[in-house]
Amino acid sequence: MRLNRTPLVLALFLSLFVALCIVPGISPAYGASKEMIQLQTQVDQLQQQLTQMKQSFDERMGVMKSLLDQNTDAANKVTAAINGLQASINKQQQDRSGQVDQISGQIQALNDTMDELKVRLAKLSKQFEDMQTAQQSMAAQQAQAQQQAQAIASAPAPDVLYNNALRDYNGGNNDLAIQEFNDYIKFYPNTDLAGNAYFYLAEIQYKAGDYQRAVTNYDLVLQNFPSGNKAASAELKKGFALIELGKQDDGEQELKHVIQRYPRSNEANQARERLRKLGPAAPKSH
Repeated sequence: MRLNRTPLVLALFLSLFVALCIVPGISPAYGASKEMIQLQTQVDQLQQQLTQMKQSFDERMGVMKSLLDQNTDAANKVTAAINGLQASINKQQQDRSGQVDQISGQIQALNDTMDELKVRLAKLSKQFEDMQTAQQSMAAQQAQAQQQAQAIASAPAPDVLYNNALRDYNGGNNDLAIQEFNDYIKFYPNTDLAGNAYFYLAEIQYKAGDYQRAVTNYDLVLQNFPSGNKAASAELKKGFALIELGKQDDGEQELKHVIQRYPRSNEANQARERLRKLGPAAPKSH
């Protein structure tokens, strides 16, 4: 608020004039007049107004200062609250970031565990499948063994079955002989006569011109019964069958092996004769 300074200056001038008039030893040229008294009265009133104005100004300034202090305190409190809130927000964000990292780590660990469980489950499934396959195989083997046991129990005696097959073979009943030799191999695969049965089956196939199947059965004699009484004949006839199949080199090797292994046998003589007809010189007997 701006104040009018003119009354203040006038009041100061009048106060100075009055003071000079009342100084001891100095007498005014004129006596105090009524106007001077009125003027003095106005000066006093102005001084009172100035005092009141100054007091009111001071009071207002005090109120304003108090309000300013209050506003400052409030602002400081608001600032502190904002700072605290910001710090809380930052902390929450950090905590959330830490929680997110922790949760991400937990999720990754769960994924790793899940992958490991999948691998274990796959292994267990494979083991279970293998066990089922083994169980089914064992069940099939047991069923087959039971069938074989039942068949053997109902089958003719080995000597009877073999003699019947050999009789039919010699009699030219090849179909019946084939069935009987196969039955003998089926029921009695581990006997010495089983090698003979394979040999006679091969002989029937050789005579029928089925040289490839004949070679297979001759091989079964040589592989499963290498010391049987049909081994030399099986190797000789295998060589003949290979030659008939156009595999002359392989057939000659089989015949040469017969001569080397059984040099004084009838099969060795037959091998030499066949080799002689083929051209190369046959090994001599000792």
